[in-house]
Amino acid sequence: MLWGDKPYRSLDYELKRQFGKKVYKLALDGGMTCPNRDGTVGQGGCIFCGSGGSGEFAVPREPGQDVWRQIDEAREKVAGKIPGQGPFIAYFQSYTNTYAPVSYLEPLFSRALDHPQVAGLSVGTRPDCLPEETVKLLENLNRRKPVWVELGLQTIHEQTAKLIRRGYGLPVFEEAFCRLKEAGLTVITHVILGLPGEAKDMMLETVDYLGNLPTDGIKLQLLHILEGTDLARMYKREPFHVMTLEEYGDLIGECVGILPQSVVIHRISGDGPKKLLIAPKWSGNKRLVLNTIGRKLRENGVYQGKFREISVQNSVF
Repeated sequence: MLWGDKPYRSLDYELKRQFGKKVYKLALDGGMTCPNRDGTVGQGGCIFCGSGGSGEFAVPREPGQDVWRQIDEAREKVAGKIPGQGPFIAYFQSYTNTYAPVSYLEPLFSRALDHPQVAGLSVGTRPDCLPEETVKLLENLNRRKPVWVELGLQTIHEQTAKLIRRGYGLPVFEEAFCRLKEAGLTVITHVILGLPGEAKDMMLETVDYLGNLPTDGIKLQLLHILEGTDLARMYKREPFHVMTLEEYGDLIGECVGILPQSVVIHRISGDGPKKLLIAPKWSGNKRLVLNTIGRKLRENGVYQGKFREISVQNSVF
């Protein structure tokens, strides 16, 4: 089955289906930090995370700044690539965007949703930063316009989670996921493919686990080793295997094949800032990456859900 011109349910396809036209995401900084940086959970953040809190492309927020100004700056930033005036998804990307009291979050998110070109809200956060009152706020906002919550899981394997300093266990993710779904929110989960020490089977186990949840979307993110991170220092000290483009293309094909057709695949590679990128260098050529993945999917006849019937049923839900 094809979803538009792709053998998987892409974000572009799903947004056109929901809104009747092409919709773009605008990356924003909510002005928050992360409990894995300020000492509450840990210091320094996850080992792959740079100084921008995984939001290197997000428009920064000045103290007291009206979020409408940020949104307009983000629109201007991508004006050369985006025709017309939206609609847009306001994507709070940098750091942990629920790591603040509701008294801070409510005016920020509500004001963003009030923008005439904003069709919905996407909030990137950690599952250990979703207290009851915050989930209730997101539930209420979701009644006005669509609200998505993006959770950084990265892997289901506890040994890897400790290595990357994620700072919470899998049960924390499961509990937060359940509460968000019960509140009627759309949940998207981030996975990093190529984490040090993880074989292909381990990566597929993470994707399969998420495919067995009532999950709404998934981001398949290639591991980028960026200058200035603890991961970069680890790589320079003790180099580990970094996937080739051909290996990554084959892996994406297997990931697509085991994901149910109901899951929206928001990303199949991801971008790292070229000026900071140490490895893999091939990932800096986005067109080459997407063309290679497309070729692999065609050559192998891969369609989303093709291998679902042989997927291991390992969900706790």
